[in-house]
Amino acid sequence: MTLPNWLSLAALVAATALLWSLRQVVLLMFAGVVLAMAICTLVGILRERRAMPRPTALLICLLGLIALISLGSAVVVPPFIEEFSVLLRKLPEAARTLVSMALGSLDWISDSIYGDDALPDLQQLIPDNQSLIPDGSTLANGVSTGLIGLLGLAGNVGNAALRLLFTVAVALMVSVQPHAYKDACIQLVPSFYRRRAHQILLQCGEALSSWMVGVLISSLAVSVLCGLALSLLGVKLVLANALLAGLLNVIPNVGPTISTVFPMAVAILDAPWKSAAVLGSYILIQNLESYLITPSVMHHQVKLLPGLTLAAQFVFTVVFGPIGLLMALPLAVVFQVLIREVLVHDVLDRWKSKRLTT
Repeated sequence: MTLPNWLSLAALVAATALLWSLRQVVLLMFAGVVLAMAICTLVGILRERRAMPRPTALLICLLGLIALISLGSAVVVPPFIEEFSVLLRKLPEAARTLVSMALGSLDWISDSIYGDDALPDLQQLIPDNQSLIPDGSTLANGVSTGLIGLLGLAGNVGNAALRLLFTVAVALMVSVQPHAYKDACIQLVPSFYRRRAHQILLQCGEALSSWMVGVLISSLAVSVLCGLALSLLGVKLVLANALLAGLLNVIPNVGPTISTVFPMAVAILDAPWKSAAVLGSYILIQNLESYLITPSVMHHQVKLLPGLTLAAQFVFTVVFGPIGLLMALPLAVVFQVLIREVLVHDVLDRWKSKRLTT
């Protein structure tokens, strides 16, 4: 290898190491691009329906989003926070009820098989309430530890707010001049591949737009269906549980499982059969979402195999942390397009055709 080749290789290695060290920032920038794609999709829909300049359509979309977010914050957020706080307070009580039911079942099994009452022995495994009451020194240590935890929580909230502000800023800048940023990305590609890179970027944008529309429709459908099911079953805190089901539906596989825990915890305090009915209803709703709603609204190119989706969630969570779990699906959508167009069509298919001609 010549000296320019060695220098190029060293620059590539250095750039890769730099990107790896800044992977959290790169992921936030990607989240901003995804949000910008959502805004650009709304702008495109508005311009298709009404002929107007793009800056005017962008301003209308931004003002509409601000008004919608403000209205939702004023109408939905206060009762949601109130119900969610009650929901969190009910979780320990539901856990105690579940433990009591489990002990009763074990006692019934022991009495049926061995003819012996095992409940006193099982209750000894549960710590006494008096032993849970701390003394003065333990209480002081707990208070100091709690204050330190609150300071850490405040720091985490501030960090999250700063990341959210950065993501929104990137989204706004990209949505104002999307073509300029797209051309800047294409300039990083070798000249012989720039026309093809332009086509691939367009396909990535279309795939992300289709995914966002599909996720929005499926999340709204899941939220409405869960709200109707909980209302019919007479489960309390319908609004909080329905909104949680819709929000967590964005995270496939993991989100629906988590969203089932809260309404089951509330239902088990009323009657055990309600908890089982809630579980059955949520399983039915998720099957409807997976096999009927989502395939009806998603474009063909956005379809991802469940195994690949789960693998993407695991890999991106390990690499990027909790944010990687939230962004696993849009990352998988983009990587699916890149692998199909670059690796399969432009490399493997041409290599196969060359081998056949020789």
